[in-house]
Amino acid sequence: MRTVTATAAAVTTTLLGAGAAAVAAGRYAADAALRPRPGVPLPGGPRLSVHRAGDGEVALTRSLASLRPGVYGLAAPGVHAVVGPVLPDAAHGPDTVVRRLLSVTHGSLDPGTRVTLTPQVHIGDPRTALGLDHADVDVPGELGALPAWFVPAARDTWVITVHGLGAGREHPMVVMPLLHRHRLPVLDLGYRGDLGAPEPPDGLGHLGESEWRDLDASIRYALRYGARRVVLHGWSTGATMALRAVERSALADRISGLVLDSPVLDWQTTLRALAAARRTPAPVLPLAVRAAEGRAGLRADRLPPGADPGALKVPVLIFHGPDDALAPWEPSRRLAAARPDLITLHTVREAGHGAMWNADPAGYEEALRRFLTPLM
Repeated sequence: MRTVTATAAAVTTTLLGAGAAAVAAGRYAADAALRPRPGVPLPGGPRLSVHRAGDGEVALTRSLASLRPGVYGLAAPGVHAVVGPVLPDAAHGPDTVVRRLLSVTHGSLDPGTRVTLTPQVHIGDPRTALGLDHADVDVPGELGALPAWFVPAARDTWVITVHGLGAGREHPMVVMPLLHRHRLPVLDLGYRGDLGAPEPPDGLGHLGESEWRDLDASIRYALRYGARRVVLHGWSTGATMALRAVERSALADRISGLVLDSPVLDWQTTLRALAAARRTPAPVLPLAVRAAEGRAGLRADRLPPGADPGALKVPVLIFHGPDDALAPWEPSRRLAAARPDLITLHTVREAGHGAMWNADPAGYEEALRRFLTPLM
């Protein structure tokens, strides 16, 4: 009997130890999913090798990513370039794809350089990248001053742009030329955790659950300095922040429209993808998701953004597509189908997360122009 008891105790101790280790691994993976890591590709953004570059062309490793249509940045430490469409008639080997090389904005594309295809086309600020006059402003937020770029224009409807996962204030610059042509002032916001912005108290991102309050602060700033109404244009978790603002802000009546690009509406799938991208072992992923939900305050009793379509009171334009590996497309489809009176879904195929403009710049800008015209 003593032998059986001792054996049972040993097994129990082993199981408890394994359970504790799994929980610890889950917490570690949750932190990996929620902590911003600059330079680490998001899911769907593999490293590519430069095979050759010159004469307006660049040959890259052949992959689904390098074959995507449209305009993208190529990024590596100390390197940034902009590439256009695939050139199917250009000479290339079986393991390469040749794209139009539009510019090399920083560094050089030497053979062997490992680059990431990124939605970020511009680097610098609106003046250096686009030739647009702007002011560096500080938006008073609950954690401290939030850095923002303000591009002035004549209208009193402002567009507040807010980036998402794996990006910064430079990403929204892709739409600034269009907005400026239509005389819409732009406030491009940096929020908690960004370079130059206050750190969140726990050092973690919350997929918009706390960050939306920084967007709310930017609405107050815009109204204080001349805006009568605002349009919120968010990417990824920035789109989630925009939805939370229209649901929760005391200033929601001053929001005249939402533009949601690749919105994160199913946080469990997104957390799972983020944890997997950080090389979390598959058996630990469910624990990582639960731990991340707890760390980010994404409680099971709290409805995800957009869960109540009836709460929406303003026009919404959603850019999303079925090839988004990080934020699933189906919730966007369901949300649009529930409110066809207010929501327009512009489907973009062959586009990764946050890259809807990149895959089809002309189509994106035309849809955006049509949406914004009655709101100006």
